[in-house]
Amino acid sequence: QLQASGGGLVPYGGSLRLSCTMSVGALNLHAVAWFRQAPGKEREFVAAVGRSSGYTEYADSVKDRFTISKDNAKNTVYLQMNDLKPADTATYYCAAEYTGHRSRTAYFTNQNDYDYWGQGTLVTVSS
Repeated sequence: QLQASGGGLVPYGGSLRLSCTMSVGALNLHAVAWFRQAPGKEREFVAAVGRSSGYTEYADSVKDRFTISKDNAKNTVYLQMNDLKPADTATYYCAAEYTGHRSRTAYFTNQNDYDYWGQGTLVTVSS
């Protein structure tokens, strides 16, 4: 139901844009988040957006460098990543949760609150 793409190898300080497309259902009825998991580490929250694109939250480690956005017409959420660092190397996962019965501002930072997951896309930042 979710297809993540856009990962790759990028040099220190470079940029990438990840995409997460929902193939079944309407993205404008879901909160969406990005999580990442580095080798040997637990999956961690990166960014989230509510049904309304104006409501977002970021992990402190990516604040001011990453931007999450939604294009409801394309049923796609993006994660623009700038000024990438080796510490950003990880497999990035997008996740979605239906929030049509909740406030349009609602989103979640806990991975256990999301029912739908993409397959992950690998981002490698070289030093």
